[in-house]
Amino acid sequence: MDHTRSVPEIFVDLFDQMTRLVRNESQLARAEVAEKVTQIGAGLGLVIGGSVLIMPALVVLLEAGVAALQDSGIAPYWAAAMVGGAVLVLGLLLLAIGISRFRAKNLVPMKTIEQLQRDASVAKNQMRRSHESIERAA
Repeated sequence: MDHTRSVPEIFVDLFDQMTRLVRNESQLARAEVAEKVTQIGAGLGLVIGGSVLIMPALVVLLEAGVAALQDSGIAPYWAAAMVGGAVLVLGLLLLAIGISRFRAKNLVPMKTIEQLQRDASVAKNQMRRSHESIERAA
């Protein structure tokens, strides 16, 4: 490290480093946000898939299941309740998985936040060292 730099040179160097840091952090944030958007898309796909499957599944399975259970001697109302309940549970499971992908904690760009905290700590230490070296030189 060159201890003979002038104060303006130090500030120019600091400005250049901060500019590069901000540029790099914004690239990291963009990449992480793109990753989070992909997660949202996958969650939305599961929600839509679950919703689309629930409707026809309820109709088809209720009709076929009720008919099959009635043929085996179960009362029509019990047959309808058993088949409808099974399809409902499956649909709710798909919806729950999809909705869980939308939780705020899953969408926070944690890598960027952690990197910004590390960068702030490094910058703080560098400023402290620069200030100490200027005081020693004076």
